[in-house]
Amino acid sequence: MQHILLRGRDIPDIWKLDVYRQNGGYEGLQKALSMKPSEVIDVVKASNLRGRGGAGFPTGLKWSFIPQSEPVKYVAVNADESETGTFKDREIMETNPHQLIEGALICAWAIQATAVYIYLRGEFWDVAHALDERIAEARQAGLVGDNILGSGWSCNVYTHLGAGAYICGEESALLNSLEGKLGQPRVRPPFPAQKGGGLYSEPTVVNNVETLTNVPWIIINGADAYKQIGTERSPGTKIFCVSGHVNKPGNYELPLGVTFRELLYDHAGGVPGGRAMKAILPSGGSGPIIAVNDAVLDTRLTYEDMAKVDSILGSASIIVMDENVDITWVAAKVTKFFKHESCGKCTPCREGTYWLDKVLDRIMANEAQPGDIELIDNVAKNMQGVTLCALGDFAANPIIHTIKNFREDFMQHMKPAEVPAKADQRKPTNAGAAAATTVPGPLEGKRDTVATGTPARKS
Repeated sequence: MQHILLRGRDIPDIWKLDVYRQNGGYEGLQKALSMKPSEVIDVVKASNLRGRGGAGFPTGLKWSFIPQSEPVKYVAVNADESETGTFKDREIMETNPHQLIEGALICAWAIQATAVYIYLRGEFWDVAHALDERIAEARQAGLVGDNILGSGWSCNVYTHLGAGAYICGEESALLNSLEGKLGQPRVRPPFPAQKGGGLYSEPTVVNNVETLTNVPWIIINGADAYKQIGTERSPGTKIFCVSGHVNKPGNYELPLGVTFRELLYDHAGGVPGGRAMKAILPSGGSGPIIAVNDAVLDTRLTYEDMAKVDSILGSASIIVMDENVDITWVAAKVTKFFKHESCGKCTPCREGTYWLDKVLDRIMANEAQPGDIELIDNVAKNMQGVTLCALGDFAANPIIHTIKNFREDFMQHMKPAEVPAKADQRKPTNAGAAAATTVPGPLEGKRDTVATGTPARKS
């Protein structure tokens, strides 16, 4: 089938406005402008398009939460793409940018927004520069700005660069960053769709790049046609970002419902050297790791089926690990990432990631003490569900599920048990002198020396 999203692979130079329009570009916007805003929302709701940024929330339902009575509303496009192993949105913006712009404008018409802000991570400065040029072309053609396509409706599109913080992929932290504030999550309610909770306190829809790029196709072809692709509860195509130990890493746009086996072996070419596949991170570092077996490989990649293997689809950033990978190293690596990216606002996340990193360093140095594995498992479980955003849960997942599925990898890092000296071999200490007792520091990489006894007095 032809691509719905990665159309640059089928149509050369579709990033150019004239080529895009020759291939049906902005016809979806033209059709949407001939419909009532509520009718556009109804079509997107009927398509059951689900958010492609990670949560999988129904897109049309999210749009319907916006109060039409409010005079000022916004659309914020989440182009932060900060999840580990995710690189789909960048390809869309580089090779099919006008379809994103068109989808964002259709969303803006549906909620009657006055402006669209495309929020890109700081490292995407080159992508933002190119997007600015594409937006300028669309504005000159009467597709952006005042009186779009002679409809009497006006809406501008802007790009905004963040500073490369992972947390700004979370919608409320993104909005804070757009406003020039610290990129930290907000207390909710109010939610972004509500007055007081969105951009500049106005009702705001926040949608991912891939999500909005689906919208023009849905408006042109209809909800029923879209639901013919994929599965009933997870319709449409999905861009799977495949990396790690595969022969052909890259982006693969396939119908939802394809299995791991089809994606990783038929499309991505399997594991180099014919080695066995040991583990998969199906949604980057934030999702629960999966131990690979035949049942897992035959699992369909849908939002509902991933629950059967105790994981999530998320943004579908699939990282493959072969039989030679030490999963303890994976847990330590991902934990360092989340420790670095924690914004520090919530104590469980800020302190939890710090101590998890400390203990994992000790484990990786083969200095693990009895109880260290249970210790980090307990710390991680106490980070779940107690933070303002999902980063606390994301940081806990690599620990909880690596221990659950790969405990033997942790055990190989245990320090050999020390054999206590016999009583008659111990050297006596001078009377009155301080005896040094070594006790294990529960959350330190080294042992602490604690002085006991009474120091000798000077005569």
